[in-house]
Amino acid sequence: MTQIQELVLKIHSRCNIACDHCYMYELADQSWKSRPTVISEDTVAHVAQRLASYAKTHRLDSVSCILHGGEPLLVGPRRLRDICAELTRILSPVTTVDLRMHTNGMLLHGPQLEVLREFDVKVGISLDGDRAANDRHRLDRRGRSSYDKVLAGIERLRAPEYRHLYMGLLCTVDIKNDPVAVHDALTALAPPRIDYLLPHSTWDSPPPPGITDSPTPYAEWLLRIFDRWEEQGRPMKVRTFDSVLSTLRGGPSLTEAMGLAPSDLAVVETDGTIEQADSLKAAYDGAPATGYDVFRHGFEEYARHPGVQARQLGIEGVSETCRRCPVVESCGGGLYAHRYSNERGFDNPSVFCADLRAFVEGVAERITERALAPALHDAGELAFAQGKLTRDLLRLTNDRAAGDPGTAPGSDWDGAWQALLRLDADDRTGTEVDAVLAHPYTRTALRLAWDGPAEPALLAPLVVASAARARAGVTLAWEHPAARLHLPTLGTLELPGPGRVEVTTDADGILVRHTGDESEERVLLDGDGNSWSGSARWRALHVLPLPPVSGGGPLIDDADPFRDCFSSPVAEPLDLGERDGFRELLQRCHALLDERLPGRHDDPRVLVATVVTPLAKGAGVQLGRHAPGALGVAVDTEPEEFVRQLPRLGRRARLAALRETTDLAVPGSRADRLLDEASEALASVPEASAVHGPDTDGRAVALKEAHRALTELDALPQRQLTGTGAALAGLLWAEWRERTGGHG
Repeated sequence: MTQIQELVLKIHSRCNIACDHCYMYELADQSWKSRPTVISEDTVAHVAQRLASYAKTHRLDSVSCILHGGEPLLVGPRRLRDICAELTRILSPVTTVDLRMHTNGMLLHGPQLEVLREFDVKVGISLDGDRAANDRHRLDRRGRSSYDKVLAGIERLRAPEYRHLYMGLLCTVDIKNDPVAVHDALTALAPPRIDYLLPHSTWDSPPPPGITDSPTPYAEWLLRIFDRWEEQGRPMKVRTFDSVLSTLRGGPSLTEAMGLAPSDLAVVETDGTIEQADSLKAAYDGAPATGYDVFRHGFEEYARHPGVQARQLGIEGVSETCRRCPVVESCGGGLYAHRYSNERGFDNPSVFCADLRAFVEGVAERITERALAPALHDAGELAFAQGKLTRDLLRLTNDRAAGDPGTAPGSDWDGAWQALLRLDADDRTGTEVDAVLAHPYTRTALRLAWDGPAEPALLAPLVVASAARARAGVTLAWEHPAARLHLPTLGTLELPGPGRVEVTTDADGILVRHTGDESEERVLLDGDGNSWSGSARWRALHVLPLPPVSGGGPLIDDADPFRDCFSSPVAEPLDLGERDGFRELLQRCHALLDERLPGRHDDPRVLVATVVTPLAKGAGVQLGRHAPGALGVAVDTEPEEFVRQLPRLGRRARLAALRETTDLAVPGSRADRLLDEASEALASVPEASAVHGPDTDGRAVALKEAHRALTELDALPQRQLTGTGAALAGLLWAEWRERTGGHG
């Protein structure tokens, strides 16, 4: 069951403008009329206590609490401070509290902004674009423009002392407005994020029609903005666009309006009533109701409500029409409220179905790289392209941190970054930077750090490891949050505890000073230049010794703090006896593999693991999620199982690495899935010779499945495959003919 991690808290039930498209006042549900204008102190306390209890039970790392309305700033600065203080007082001992607010911005004045700054409340503002677009719907209660007052509020929020609170802008789509003018007006306000929202509609109350005869006017409107956003270089996040880009590449949905991700949201009204998502107010009167309130019920009960459970089912929770649709992973059936009809309830596609499909397919076509990638035929090119991905992610991490006081010139982060640039610019030391960045868990670390602050404790160990490998002189200092200092590809040093460290590298090794107790540890590079010793607190990583025929062994890494990127748990760091046993297990596995598949080292279709990490018992053999080269092997894996799995996983890893660097097909298309099916089937063919004894039936089944997938692939429109994908399909056909002697 998905945990509730986001709470919309209605602190005021009235508004100072009269938007004619507002789901709260203008659509089917009119329950606001019977609710208190302002939330009471007692209700706030009950909300906080219920949420704290839920967070403690489920050990939630953080909860988001969105102050909402109506217009939440109507409560006034004093009452706003009381609400924020009470939520923080009760929740902060249990979990991290992420306070946010959704406002129209008209009342963002000094006293309110000071309260928001005191409690670090991030602010999202509703604005529908330029003046003409905004005033089409968002007038005040006397019919006057709200535009100037909203812009004045945004400008006050953008002042240096409050800028960090500026979360973004929310824009309700009206296709009568000029999409480019709308987008340009919003981007001129430099929001960190924009969210374009389709107008709340159902099959019984359909969306406003377009001004042309187009069957998909909303898709065309959004795609014009997408094109403009691309021209601008994607200067800020746009949640709908980012979500589609993510899901088309196999990533998660980033908005409840699209994608199959389960809902993790609850709403509490000013009277303490616990309800489902506000958007359901567009469906029918009472649609969001649960019958629960914070005085008698907890969020545990809310999470079990049938209406909440209906939004936890993924693809099983959408209509039959949606389940058959090729873009369902990205569209997800659209916003739940937009599926409603009196006749069938929510068992429908979205009322925006045609638009959503056209939009997803339009984005997929626009982002497809159609040229033939050299990486398909050249392992060196593939490695270079993968290295560029990691370097780009590292550069973007540094760019994103620009303006953060923690990354200013002279800061710990800046010192590490400048040292990295110096090492990378030198041909001799640059190769060692390449080696550290090629370690698969470096990519994992950068991905996990993406949404957080720039931490020197992430960057500095990468730089120290690179310098130590190159035997180059570097001195860096930073606050280290853990009692272990791990240097990627090298090993781990036990520290006296968290605190400030200063690390110096030179031709002989590494000197680590812990300023908390003024201790020093020296790790020396042995004479052969390949191993490290000299400190009882140092635990080195080692390469698996394999005979030359095996092409060299992978690094055994049971210590990297970012190695937990497999679908099963990793093993705890092994003790000396366990490490010897694991190394012997891997040697037996590789010896059997060399016996059964002696030519595997020269197979260009397979990506070889560069790092092996021990997994918990029963986990089998798995690939890491974030970068090529990571192989997880359970500590109790049988060599026969290893031999069965590795050829398939090696091919799967290469295909995944190709997909990360180029397109094989239009993202999300059937062609992409058929390439996978054909490759997987052919990967199982050599397993017949890799396992002990004949497996004629298994071989025939695998070849038949590969032929089926490739034949279906040939029948698809040619545009579904890129140049790289078409070339790969040709290679798969050639392999199938080789395996069958040209006979099916």
